[in-house]
Amino acid sequence: MPGVVSTATPLSTTWTFFEGDWREGNIAIMGVRTNAAWMASSVFDGARGFEGVTPDLDLHCARVNQSAANFGLKPVTSVETWIELTREGLKRFDPKAETYIRPMYWADQGLGGGVMFDADTTRWCLSIYVTPMPAPKGSAITLSPYRRPTLECAPVDAKAGCLYPNNARALFEAKRRGFDNCLLTDMLGNVAELANANIFMVKDGVVFTPAPNGVFLDGITRRRVISLLRADGVEVVEKTLAYADFQTADEIFSSGNFGKVSPMIRIDARELPIGPVTLRARALYWAFAHS
Repeated sequence: MPGVVSTATPLSTTWTFFEGDWREGNIAIMGVRTNAAWMASSVFDGARGFEGVTPDLDLHCARVNQSAANFGLKPVTSVETWIELTREGLKRFDPKAETYIRPMYWADQGLGGGVMFDADTTRWCLSIYVTPMPAPKGSAITLSPYRRPTLECAPVDAKAGCLYPNNARALFEAKRRGFDNCLLTDMLGNVAELANANIFMVKDGVVFTPAPNGVFLDGITRRRVISLLRADGVEVVEKTLAYADFQTADEIFSSGNFGKVSPMIRIDARELPIGPVTLRARALYWAFAHS
């Protein structure tokens, strides 16, 4: 628009496999009548490429297919094809590039006026783009007034695009109050996750994390971190946790595909150290990734 200056970050190097070929840049994949463009009938997943490795790529590719099935779309691309295309696409980048790997399904057409989507029109693409890994400098968090929906309210058993506006408004609200991120609770007031990652806390050397209860995805990186810590002799307890538990924690860290293992250095006004368990979890994950 004339007179409007965008402050958006310029898009990084991007390659997308769509309709049988690799295409460069932010290509158009939807039209004004594409059901997913206005009815949010899409699912995706995110894997990472960094330092020449792609940890748990197979699990991420399997999860996007499971998300599609749970959502009601048709997972028309095999896990093996997703993996093969990812390997092929990464050859277009520097071997050490830090990339985000995003397989995606969406509905092209609607039924009965457009609210319902036609699963037989499921389309897909694989997009890979440069996205630097965030430095583990730590984040400040608080409690969000917004909550995670239940399966009765939203498709929380899929990594669906329609779930993320709720997380975005939670982040906007937290940032207006001077925080980097925020904890969301379930409808009963128990801590579920951060707005964009799973959450862990440490108390007296024991790691605690919210037990999966159907309102948040039991993340692939979350499960990997739990297994690595337990194999290393660290006690990890999955249980119902209140915000007050996090307010008195010795350490807090997150797990997620984007940053893998990231420390929290403040909750409300209380400063937190980047403690030994957090550092151990991060080191264990990096060792696993390179194994």
